[in-house]
Amino acid sequence: MNTAQHWQTHEISNQFDEKQDYNLFETDTVLKEILARCGSQDQVKLSAMGQAAGSKEYYEYAELANQHTPILHVFDARGRRRDFIEFHPAWHKWMGLNRQFDSHAYPFNHAKSPAKWVDWAARFYLAGQVECGNLCPNSMTLGSIPLIQREPELWAKIGDKLLSTEYDERDVPIAQKKSIWLGMGMTEKQGGSDVRANETLAIPVAESGRGKAYLLTGHKWFFSAPMCDAHLVVAKTGQDGLACFFVPRWLEDGSKNTIQIQRLKDKVGNRSNSSSEVEFKEAWGIMIGEAGRGIPTIIEMANYTRLTCSVGSSAMLRQALVQCIAYTRQRKAFGKHLAEQPLMQAVLVDLALESEAATQLSFHLAQCYAQDDALSVAWKRMMTPASKFWICKRAVELSGESMEVFGGNGYVDNGIMARIFKEAPVNTIWEGSGNVMCLDVLRAIARDPESIEVLFKDLASTALEDDTLKQELQSLFTLFQQSPDDLQFMGRSLVSRLTILAQAVLLKRYAPEFVAAAFIQTRYSAFHGRVVGMIAAQQVDVERLLERALASD
Repeated sequence: MNTAQHWQTHEISNQFDEKQDYNLFETDTVLKEILARCGSQDQVKLSAMGQAAGSKEYYEYAELANQHTPILHVFDARGRRRDFIEFHPAWHKWMGLNRQFDSHAYPFNHAKSPAKWVDWAARFYLAGQVECGNLCPNSMTLGSIPLIQREPELWAKIGDKLLSTEYDERDVPIAQKKSIWLGMGMTEKQGGSDVRANETLAIPVAESGRGKAYLLTGHKWFFSAPMCDAHLVVAKTGQDGLACFFVPRWLEDGSKNTIQIQRLKDKVGNRSNSSSEVEFKEAWGIMIGEAGRGIPTIIEMANYTRLTCSVGSSAMLRQALVQCIAYTRQRKAFGKHLAEQPLMQAVLVDLALESEAATQLSFHLAQCYAQDDALSVAWKRMMTPASKFWICKRAVELSGESMEVFGGNGYVDNGIMARIFKEAPVNTIWEGSGNVMCLDVLRAIARDPESIEVLFKDLASTALEDDTLKQELQSLFTLFQQSPDDLQFMGRSLVSRLTILAQAVLLKRYAPEFVAAAFIQTRYSAFHGRVVGMIAAQQVDVERLLERALASD
């Protein structure tokens, strides 16, 4: 008797791997519609990026980069301080791919393109569906560029290296590198989101003020991506208050700056990326921006990185949706495919509506970043933190629902579903927690009351066509007239409702009627939001919604 046959207990059937080897761009109807509407001329390159990022090879690189996390080497074999972070080669593959396709600087390398920000968002969105950790240095580098551009002497030295699309992984002084990354250092132990509580002290080497050299002493509790070539750091300057500093890891004489990495954070997700605690021991830096304007300077950078959080969470929602649809179309239970089961269809349709709404809002905001008219400014100022709050929160909840679609297979920690589940919370926390985002929306309204009127007038131009949206708009406008304390107490409710209304308006404007109608009917149902899939069959066109989300093979 054949021993192998004798001990074979069963045949493996009705088991299906997570979807790989497909073009992330070409299979995304919503994304292609948005780009066409915004006048993108870059779809050939985006298709190439979608093909690469969706390949089996890059899915495997993503898994490897998250399994083999960064290793900190504080000292060399003879006790000399190194502060070197070792990454798995798979990390460098993803960093190289994003650099090649200009995910870190596209709007600034294509400044004359009217679609420059949506073309950038498409890159971030495609990469973020598969490997999110490497987007952190891409995001911070993107946000730092407009700040550095306003410092002529510094920009002359490093501008071409920031914009370069050639990846250079070497840990050497900036002058020797072909391209560089910039990170951020704001948070300290005692303050957290309250940057005004920072205690790191910057003392001028000689003259004080913008463009002058300082020595920084203190710490950062969260120092994002310490392998970056330089960081923008907030520190106090004594009489001049808080300021922002450009602090390189290497000095021009070839020695390491005195930024000492204490340890790498052992994070829930975002495992491929390094986050750290550091101490500055008279670390050399240059003041950028005006003295006393450190927080506004770094917040300008954060406005870009908050947009990246919304786009990145939209990417996670998209990937989770694709994986769920692909899996349920193959997996059978109780005599037919899961995707044919009405109860599963309710879940899938709800996920599809949430994904499209998040994508439409994120890309609309990206398009606003290309313009400076009053309406675009109002959308950026209020809806960037609002969308960062809502979309990132939804990604946390819906990634858990998506895992459940896979049953026990979804809970196994060697697939993309578990990785998305653990990755999603970082965007709710990084660049300001949910409460901070809600306060930012309320602060914007208080400082510029006209902006909320401009935004509401724009929303009304569409909302008045629908009785449900009209009623919600009027209710919200009234609620926003409350006292500051009452507004803050209701902050989460108001910002959530504002974001859902904005999503509904954008779908009404730009999506097919069957999508907009389904979103409005389900999102303003008495039961929506308690659990995914609590919708009535009469409210949705299941077949068209799921085919739009992912065309059948």
